[in-house]
Amino acid sequence: MMRPAAKQYVVARPLYSEESFAEEHEKVYRQRKTMLAHIKQYFTCDAKRAKNIVLSLLPFIGWMKIYSVKEWLLSDIVSGVSTGLVAVLQGLAYCLLASLPPWYGLFSAFFPVVIYFFLGTSRHISVGPFPVLCLMIGSVVTRIIPDEGQPSLNITAFDGLTNDEKRVLVASSLSFLVGIMQLAMGLFQVGFVVMYLSDTLVSGFTTAAAVHILVSQLKFVLGLQVPGLSGPLSLVYTLEIIFNKITSSNVCDVVISLVIMVVVFIVKELNDRYKSKLPVPIPIEVIMTVIACGVSYAFDFKTRFGINVVGHIPRGYETPVAPNMHLFQETAMEAFPMAIVGFAVAFSVAKVYSVKHDYAIDGNQELIAFGVSNMFGASFKAFAASTALSRSAVQESTGGKTQVAGLLSAVIVMIVTLAIGFLLDPLPKSVLGAVVIVNLKGMLMQVREVPYLFRKDKPDCAVWLGTCLGSIFLGLDLGLAVGLGVELISVILRVQFPRCSVLANIKGTDIYKDRKDYTSIYEPDGVMIFRIPSPIFFANIDFFRNKLIEALGFSPLRVLRKRNKALRMIRKLLKKGELQWKSKGLLHTTYTAIQDSKDEGNMEELDQPTDFQDLPGRIDWNGPLPANIVIPKVEIHSLILDFAAVSFLDISALKGLKTLLKELIRVEVEVYIVACDIYILEKLYACGFFDDEVQSSMFFLTLHDAMLNIMEKHPESTQRKSDYEKIITTVTVHHPTGSLRIRDKNSPETRF
Repeated sequence: MMRPAAKQYVVARPLYSEESFAEEHEKVYRQRKTMLAHIKQYFTCDAKRAKNIVLSLLPFIGWMKIYSVKEWLLSDIVSGVSTGLVAVLQGLAYCLLASLPPWYGLFSAFFPVVIYFFLGTSRHISVGPFPVLCLMIGSVVTRIIPDEGQPSLNITAFDGLTNDEKRVLVASSLSFLVGIMQLAMGLFQVGFVVMYLSDTLVSGFTTAAAVHILVSQLKFVLGLQVPGLSGPLSLVYTLEIIFNKITSSNVCDVVISLVIMVVVFIVKELNDRYKSKLPVPIPIEVIMTVIACGVSYAFDFKTRFGINVVGHIPRGYETPVAPNMHLFQETAMEAFPMAIVGFAVAFSVAKVYSVKHDYAIDGNQELIAFGVSNMFGASFKAFAASTALSRSAVQESTGGKTQVAGLLSAVIVMIVTLAIGFLLDPLPKSVLGAVVIVNLKGMLMQVREVPYLFRKDKPDCAVWLGTCLGSIFLGLDLGLAVGLGVELISVILRVQFPRCSVLANIKGTDIYKDRKDYTSIYEPDGVMIFRIPSPIFFANIDFFRNKLIEALGFSPLRVLRKRNKALRMIRKLLKKGELQWKSKGLLHTTYTAIQDSKDEGNMEELDQPTDFQDLPGRIDWNGPLPANIVIPKVEIHSLILDFAAVSFLDISALKGLKTLLKELIRVEVEVYIVACDIYILEKLYACGFFDDEVQSSMFFLTLHDAMLNIMEKHPESTQRKSDYEKIITTVTVHHPTGSLRIRDKNSPETRF
């Protein structure tokens, strides 16, 4: 039933096929650029383009021109100091994940930040150590330089270096290679690569990384000596070692860690609950670190209880170091996923803040910024940087307006490195481990997405579980590959096996919906509308064909072969005089039973159009046939294929589609293709798709145009006049004046 107050608007227009529409409406010809023209344009430069390139490569120029000192500077100072304090602590803590001496984390919290200030497009993310990236670096470092007592790889550059110096060289060379890869991707404009990492995949991957980080920090929290392991099942082996040694845990480390974790967790929850009332979040990690440092120094925890402390932190920065080419070869396979993960996480966080604060970010420029930042930082013995979610949240929530806050946070890190780093010497490593574990809450709680995904989207749930479990048991690098594989398979399955449907007309409208979903529908006799909801290509053309045959209820090729075999038999019987051609049909003249011929003859001939040239007329294949000749009946005379959702067609699919159309046409089924994309039509013309059988006249502008054309051509499909009136014969369009003409639904002007 139509709503009583519903208004109707109607404009009569001609019934359009694609050909008739093209004849009446002249199309604007647009000359498309060739690949050579695009290349020439890319390398052509003038003053305006040079200015745009400079502004693109140095985005800070754009926002510095509009920087409001009065409104923004104080907020940036407060944010920079708060973020800097957190960056110092996280730099020390996350450096443990990279299996490096803690103070190198301060380098990673300084050098990349300075470069990102000039090259980055995000105004709010805090660049520096990221736990997942640190863990991936640590797995490579421990693979090449195992713990004491185990042989390392034989590389000339390691001669004369201590174990820590070797690890720093590995981490810096790896980070330099990560930067090269990110810079190359940015220069070649492939920032879109991050689109292949779905939110579901990233969530599963970071959850697995959080599990790895948690396990890696247990040795510091428990005060155990556990060798660093890497590779498949390394997490399982690490847990086995920890459980075997758990009776040797340092009680002092355990108590300190529990106190730190409980206090930090409670205060962080209070920060979240009362963030609207607090001018600045309470920097509880920094406060507890200072307290722990003081208590450890006062009571000499290192000597009295044998706890492991940060130890001596050298003042100042070390001389630059060149990356080792041999290490490039050893770490290339691990460097690429690190480059992708580091960029993907940073870009995701940057995108959130850019939407919130209404400014644009550029994926390709972000790749360049992180690439140069990591290369520059690696030259000064820093490891690869990204952004930590918690640190970026501090920078944004404390009022940070621009990367001036980031630069000020780097100044705080520099002050610690140059002047007051010695105050952190007595800091227990268990404190750093506890802080890392508490900050994993957000990543670990992502596991709550699994029940939701299972209920709403099972393929996405499979991606999450596949990525998470693969990363946990196989390692982060192989796990990411597994996740991408599962994601690719899920996409392929969705596209290769789409949900095709048969449509029907909603009575009194020009709207067509799945006939299974509605009761008030109308389907003219002998007409079927089949909807294809995906691109058609080499992988799903057979599936599409099978689904169409299933919907039709017959195989057109089988019917065609049966008809041609029957036609051979009929010709033989007519020649022998055992059949006569009457006006009412074929008539037997003998009582001899006709045996079904087993001779297939030439199969290619059976696939050709049925030839009635030497017969007095055409045979009604749906009518009675002589003796034991049985042909599957074809109940439909018209098939409409809805191509509205078909975005592309490849050559393999084009050939398969043409074969199918020919088979349907040869069994006397008229085929109409509607709502076909203009570029697909152009491709069909260019590829010689049309011939004497498959003609361009089968293409119609809309589904309703094709249906009205069928109604005119086959009036027998509507036995009663009322049936025809169920198909609305007007099309909804806008009036040329810009307003709509409202008609009464019974007005004669609404009908042809």
